Amino acid sequence: MWKNTDKSYGRISKLLHWLSALVVFALFALGFWMVDLTYYSQWYKTAPHWHKSIGILLFIVTFFRLVWRKYNVSPASVETHSRLVQKGAKLAHGLIYVLLVLLMISGYLISTADDRAIEVFDWFEVMAFGELFNQQADIAGVIHQYIAYGLIAFSLLHAFGAIKHHVIDKDETLKRMTN
Repeated sequence: MWKNTDKSYGRISKLLHWLSALVVFALFALGFWMVDLTYYSQWYKTAPHWHKSIGILLFIVTFFRLVWRKYNVSPASVETHSRLVQKGAKLAHGLIYVLLVLLMISGYLISTADDRAIEVFDWFEVMAFGELFNQQADIAGVIHQYIAYGLIAFSLLHAFGAIKHHVIDKDETLKRMTN
């Protein structure tokens, strides 16, 4: 089943979820590693190029994911979840999406402050608007760093919550995204 049902997520939602999770953690690891690269490192230009390219592709996937989410049915909440758990889950998911979008916007602002387009591998370029405010690259860089840490923290909390539902509560929460 490709689309979501009232009971479970469809293949497309599952693929987008797990692909996004994998890419977010990979980009975090790459970003964490590359900030310490020196000018003389062979990865000095390659690592940021990959980080930006994959980040732009993730932005496209995230946009598609949000559209898919809007026009596709969402599975009903697990019956055993209290209203507080249901509201907490909606808030956590919303916060993860907001952090993800803000992370990508701040990354764009870092990369385009010098008025150069972002080259996505050798496929296409994303145009630059240049420096929209003073010290854009530095300010957006700090914001990007803190949002990245926040996104990883909330993503881990999300994962631990799913594991808790599976191991302790023994409900269908995790199975709906894995089976």
